[in-house]
Parts: sequence; structure tokens; C-alpha cells
Amino acid sequence: MQEAGILGLGCYLPPKRLTNSDLEKIMDTSDEWIITRTGIKERRIASSEKATSDLGLEASRAAIKDAGLKPEDIDLIITATITPDMAFPATACIIQDKIGARNAAAFDINAACSGFVFALIIAQQFVNTGFYRNVLVVGAEKLTSIVDWKDRSTCILFGDGAGACVVGRSEDRRILSGFMGADGSGGHLLSVPAGGSRLPATEDTLKNGLHFLKMEGNEVFKIAVRIMVDAANKAIKKAGLELDDISLFIPHQANIRILLAVARRLGVPEEKIFMNIERYGNMSAASTAVALAEAGQQKKIKKGDNIVLVAFGGGLTYGAAVIKW
Repeated sequence: MQEAGILGLGCYLPPKRLTNSDLEKIMDTSDEWIITRTGIKERRIASSEKATSDLGLEASRAAIKDAGLKPEDIDLIITATITPDMAFPATACIIQDKIGARNAAAFDINAACSGFVFALIIAQQFVNTGFYRNVLVVGAEKLTSIVDWKDRSTCILFGDGAGACVVGRSEDRRILSGFMGADGSGGHLLSVPAGGSRLPATEDTLKNGLHFLKMEGNEVFKIAVRIMVDAANKAIKKAGLELDDISLFIPHQANIRILLAVARRLGVPEEKIFMNIERYGNMSAASTAVALAEAGQQKKIKKGDNIVLVAFGGGLTYGAAVIKW
């Protein structure tokens, strides 16, 4: 068995900011209302000519450069997204072509906001077994393309962005353990109902807004706290560690109240929870990827620290990974 670790990190955020004050001008909401309920002050918005692959491309280039590699060194690309450029081909294949990773296999996974954590654990398996040497893991989303800007309960939450990492054999930043779970009975709580084989695009699905993201926020909140805590504890136990051994938790950035509730339930101080939600909002699969890259860039993690990535998302899916820096 090889030891899989993170060789390089990168992220990309579109330059355009959409602030709460901007939203006040187009809907019945307020900066105070949004901050109190979500912790979000602004989010990034990709331009109309940019697709998810364009965001993932920039994050991928940064991660490969940080790893000291060339695109030709990448053996596999896994892209986690719920906003692919199109139904097929996979967004990972589009990224593969754009970065010139001509030796890489490529595929997408759809685990919603848990996607980056799931993809990281999948990459770990390929490297640990020696099947592949260098795996590019991308979490990329253009969520503003699927939100209903007339629904103030959801559109205020989401933003666009991408994060990436290269997983390969390494003695540093080793992935110690991972845990993945799902509860399909809760799938209806967070979904885009139309656009697939069950409800193909028709005049009625368009008129009824069924191609937009739908969420039962209160129910998702109650489940999210419980399953994130459960996932984190299981991954920590699998790594042979205790809660006190963890220096930093990097959770999916869904809602400030969820993050603080997770901290309380785990019994860890707020300063052990990495948060950037106020600047970016919820970026689904990109959230944890961007947070990990920023935590590394901001020196929030020291050599020898144990960190936990933990996420939940539509499906319902949930997962966690423990990394020794």
C-alpha cells in the first residue's frame, strides 16, 4: 500500500462580488436579515460566458503548479459538481482537454456538497493501491445558474467558485482516513426536480421553475448538524485519533448557524472551525475545496496538525476525511 497525501492545492473565485446590499435592490430582503440567518455578507458570481469547467480549470492549474507537476503528470481527474457544463460529456473531460492532461482518465461524481470529500477519498484509494500516481481532484460549481432569483430563501445562500488538489504519494499532508454515507430517503429535501429522465425539459417544467434548486431548509438544518458530527467522529475514530488530537475542522460552508451548532455538538471551540462563508456563501462541492486551499494559504494549518474535512449535501450525502499535515 502506498501513502496518499495532498501534493498541491489551488482555488479560483470569480472576481464579481454580489453583496447583500446588491440583493436588497432586487428583492424583499436586508443585509441584517441575511447575516443573522446565514452569516453570509457576499458571494462570487461567474459571468454569463463562464461555465463550471472554466472555474475548475483555473483551480486545477493552480493545484498542479503548487504540486510542482505538469498537466501531463496527471493520471486521473475527478470533478465533483452538481452544475456540470452539460449532461455529458463529463466536466472532468472538458477540464482534461483545457489543461492538456492528455494522459489522464476523467470522470465526474455527483454527491452535491459532499462531492469534494467523496472525490478526495476516491482519489486516496487509487493512490494507495498504486493504480494511479497523481490524481487531480476538483470541486467546481456555478450555482448561480440553477438558483431562482425570485426565491429569497434560497438564492441568498449560493455562490460560484472552484477548488482543487493533487493527490499522490507523499509523507506529508497524508490522508489518514475517510468516511462516506448517504440517506436516500432525504433526497427530496434538496434537489433540482427537472432536467433528468424523470422530468425532461418541457414548457411546463420551465414555467413552474422545476429546473431551479429547491430546498426544505428547516429539515435540512436539523439533519445536517447530526450527520456532520457523526461523519467527523467516525473518520476520527478510523484514523485512530481522539477529538482532542484535531487542530482544525474544515466543514462545508452551508450556514453559519449549522457550523456553530456542529462546533457545540462536537464540543470544540469556535476557533477550531475554519469559516469563510461570509465571503463566498455556499458553493456546494467547491466550498470545502476552497476552504482547504485557503486554510493552507493562510497558514491556519501547521506541519504535524491533524485536520478534518466534513460535509453534507443533497442525496442526502455526508462524509469526512482526516489529514495529517
